[in-house]
Amino acid sequence: MFSWKKRFREAESAKFVEVAVNPARIWLAVEAMDMRCGFDRLAERVKAVINQDPLSGHLFVFRSRRGERLKILTWDRDGYMLWYKRLEAGVFKLPRIKEGAHSMELRPSELAMILDGIDMTKLKRVPRYERTNAGNRENVAV
Repeated sequence: MFSWKKRFREAESAKFVEVAVNPARIWLAVEAMDMRCGFDRLAERVKAVINQDPLSGHLFVFRSRRGERLKILTWDRDGYMLWYKRLEAGVFKLPRIKEGAHSMELRPSELAMILDGIDMTKLKRVPRYERTNAGNRENVAV
């Protein structure tokens, strides 16, 4: 039997996977967020804390005070989409954050590691080649 509700849920899941697989950018808000915040308040925090446009299509990650909950806000062509995860045990281990920073950019692999429960503080990134846009100069990213 055909179910519109099931079809809608499948379509929404596919949209999140499509956005999460190849996002433009992923931003993590450093300060803890009240998890009672909804779409509009989180969008307001994106402007105030992260200094980005919430309608940009980027992923914006917020954590709870205790660290056991994450919310990810993004804009999907015709409206906001909010992904919410609560751990039954343990906390999300976030990467090291520079002193005084209000937000930091994450790579898709870093977000995947956070969601998979990998402790980001114990990882060490090795120097890799990275091409810069300004004048096509070559760089080694650390």
